Amino acid sequence: MRLIVSLGLAAALVAGCVPRVPPSQPTSPIPTPPPVTQPTTTVLDNSTRAVARDVVNREMAKRLPGRNVAPYTDCVINNASMAELSDIAARGVTDTGTAASSVATIVQRPDTTQCIAKVAATA
Repeated sequence: MRLIVSLGLAAALVAGCVPRVPPSQPTSPIPTPPPVTQPTTTVLDNSTRAVARDVVNREMAKRLPGRNVAPYTDCVINNASMAELSDIAARGVTDTGTAASSVATIVQRPDTTQCIAKVAATA
């Protein structure tokens, strides 16, 4: 009997020396997919920009006949959002009056006005 008590006591002492291992975290059954990255420029963006550029060129040519309007158009295009360019491109095909209004709104912005002033000073 003494042997059993001694073995029990020894087992209790040894059990106290072993560090506790935390239970493992359950793994997710469905792995998390990597984040999806979108390209910064798409084919649609490029074609929209091209159509908007044509519309802005026409509008600038109406206001500056006989001049190379490409630098002025660049000022407008570079200071417009993609949504505005899409709007100009869509309206330029069907409603030139509204497209002209959209271009005029962008031209009135301080950054666009400064850009146009720099272009005009070098022309």
